[in-house]
Amino acid sequence: MTVADNATPALLREKPTWLISQVSSHAHRLLTERLATAGARGYHFRLLAALEEYGPASQASLGRRTGLDRSDVAAAVNELTSQELTERVTDQTDRRRNIITITAKGRAHLRRLNALLASAQEELLAPLSPGERQMLVGILTRVLDYHAGSRTRELSRAGRPGLGSDHAQ
Repeated sequence: MTVADNATPALLREKPTWLISQVSSHAHRLLTERLATAGARGYHFRLLAALEEYGPASQASLGRRTGLDRSDVAAAVNELTSQELTERVTDQTDRRRNIITITAKGRAHLRRLNALLASAQEELLAPLSPGERQMLVGILTRVLDYHAGSRTRELSRAGRPGLGSDHAQ
């Protein structure tokens, strides 16, 4: 096999969508490997981070804030609660709803996961300078925010509930 056999076609290498997909694959692998060392998954980090930043929340609100399906939130909260990383109590104003709170043990676990993710970020972005990393985050944030706004506008025009004002929280 020659070097040319392994070369990626130029038409692919010039496509941001292809590049983002390839980098995403590497990022996912690194994140999954790091989190597994702590017996965690990406959605655990997402839920704990949302609870730490925004405080106690309903499962539905957590789903909107983290982009997780309601049934996935319920299963993940069950896992986190069984490990005493979160607490679940019935909402006194609406007994059909549960309110989830991060525990002190959950905060400590979140700090550990955050350190593991920082190590994955470091490995993924090793070829970039600190300035380039900031620039990349800024550019990706703009693209993501643009498309999140487009999706909100589409749902509003269609008269469908979903990504409303809670999404931006």
